[in-house]
Amino acid sequence: MELHQLVTLTTGITLLTCVLAVLGLHTYTKGKAQRQALVDRLSATGQIPTGVRRRRFVNVDRRVRRTRLGRKLELRLAATGLDVTPGEFFVYMLATVAALFLIGQASLAPFFGPIAGLLGIWAAVQFLNWQRQKRIEKFINQLPELARIMANATQAGLALRTAIGMAAEELEAPAGEELAKVANQLALGVSMDDALGEMAERLPSRELVVLVTTLVLSNRAGGQVVSALRNLTETLEERKETRREVRTQLSQVNMTSYAVPVLGVGSLFLMNGVKDGALARMTGSPVGQAAVLIAFALYAVGFVLIRRLSRIDV
Repeated sequence: MELHQLVTLTTGITLLTCVLAVLGLHTYTKGKAQRQALVDRLSATGQIPTGVRRRRFVNVDRRVRRTRLGRKLELRLAATGLDVTPGEFFVYMLATVAALFLIGQASLAPFFGPIAGLLGIWAAVQFLNWQRQKRIEKFINQLPELARIMANATQAGLALRTAIGMAAEELEAPAGEELAKVANQLALGVSMDDALGEMAERLPSRELVVLVTTLVLSNRAGGQVVSALRNLTETLEERKETRREVRTQLSQVNMTSYAVPVLGVGSLFLMNGVKDGALARMTGSPVGQAAVLIAFALYAVGFVLIRRLSRIDV
């Protein structure tokens, strides 16, 4: 009798679970269809942009943005122009660090696992710096055209705010995107000084500071905006050519700075390939570990010194 009751109870619980699973699946499907219909309707009316990439790791992104490092990372990503959220970048960086950690342990020795992980973090930071610098360089190359467009607009009698909006529509990224942000801030009531100053903070360069200072002073005191922008256009063109010549002359030195640490890491693979397990035996003692750390530190110092010596501010 007890066995019959147990079977009946188990059957009832199983049926109830199946019914709840079917109801949950039906509710999920219905809600997903309603959400898609809402998105399609808003996209058709133009209230939300079409072709927007669906974000990943939303919960991680929300938690990362709450931290101080997350807010700094968000500002750095905004300066690079990458279509990546702080949460996505954090997850991708962790995946890269884990992969390098495993590769360092498997291919070299267990001691090199943490070093390879730290190298992954450094590579992620350098990647952001490289993307930011590349965006700044591209923006600097657009500054002469930007000054020329604004000079023509102000000469035609347009206000400075209108000239900024016109330049944002005519120029490509990154100048167009940055000027669009400035135009949106001006439309929301932000002062000209604060909007242009924030743009100069996102993309710091001497050329942009000169342009922002010219626009701010002209906006405050009036004056000959057209003549100032004309003269600035010629100056920016000359600086553009000078920067291009300097970059060409220093290209070999920059390649040398990257070749030095690559040769050091390559020598480790070569040593381990000539005699299997040599690095494991070498890093098995404190003296060998200290020697490896000192060698990596010297390679890092050499990289930094070469980069410092080859830096010429124009």
